Amino acid sequence: MAGRAGKRRPVNRAGPEGPPASAAGDGEPGSLVLHPVPPFDLDLSASIFSGGDPGIRSYRDGVFSQVIRAAGQLVLVTVTMEGNDDNPVLKVRVRPLPDRPGVLGAAGRAVGTLFNLGLDLAPFISAVRDDPVMTAIARRLRGLKPPRTATLFEALVDSIIEQQVSLAAAHRMEERLIRHFGETLELEGTTCHAFPLPERLAGGSPGEFRACGLSGKKAEYIADIARLIREGNLDLEHHGPGEETADIIRELTALRGVGVWTAELAVLRGLSRLDAIPADDLGIRRAITRYYGRASRIDTAEARRIAEAWGAWRGLAAYYLLVAERIGIGPGDRETG
Repeated sequence: MAGRAGKRRPVNRAGPEGPPASAAGDGEPGSLVLHPVPPFDLDLSASIFSGGDPGIRSYRDGVFSQVIRAAGQLVLVTVTMEGNDDNPVLKVRVRPLPDRPGVLGAAGRAVGTLFNLGLDLAPFISAVRDDPVMTAIARRLRGLKPPRTATLFEALVDSIIEQQVSLAAAHRMEERLIRHFGETLELEGTTCHAFPLPERLAGGSPGEFRACGLSGKKAEYIADIARLIREGNLDLEHHGPGEETADIIRELTALRGVGVWTAELAVLRGLSRLDAIPADDLGIRRAITRYYGRASRIDTAEARRIAEAWGAWRGLAAYYLLVAERIGIGPGDRETG
């Protein structure tokens, strides 16, 4: 991708460019403690992974686990929470023990990115204060922060896979892709898998992608993007804090197989561009229709019009609606809790 474009202005994101969660060792080898910007609720924020593959990424019985790359070492991180939403304390355990300098710190930063631990939710709450529906939902979901992927490449691959299929089907395909192409980590008799690097996907055959459940076209799109990265003709990870979200979306839609919906979803997940809303998404339009009392499902234009009231927090507000729907908060269920 060519150079950076766009005017410089504040944009909503967290992670490496946002305010970091503080970290400290806890005295146990291979462990550290993170202090997210409060409020933070791990159970709410990680619940989306509750049905995940434990060999890839999952959340079970209060423990989140995922294979990541930290300072060049493949490790399994487990995350648990102590304290409460207003004083959250996360304990991060890294296995196997780091075999080189910097692994533990890199693992802590990766967890901070994955859970947007540096994100301050107060400006979002303030921005939606005149919207009684969103204000009520935000109160019920206090401490929810949107998870993100380690790289924009990962988010883009996931978004391509999710085109025009159910989320359940897409997640099965994503897990097969990771198991087939991803690097492996043998740990205490269990084989764990990391998300595949572009170099590995660039060399994938049509048959390999097909075995993961992908259509021929999706396989072509993913392999083409991976090859562009491998050959040095595309850098998805260069985007800086001053770039306009619209400019990044425009660059992504220049790639074969990437439409506006795919690009919006990718920057929301991969860069935490919380001003991006994939308004063409059926789930988002269904949730807006339900919670805002529309008689019939709204179209994309109406979804964007309603989302304007959420300002630069459109994507986060839409995510809150989806989570509220998933955990069973009803449209009239507006009590604080």
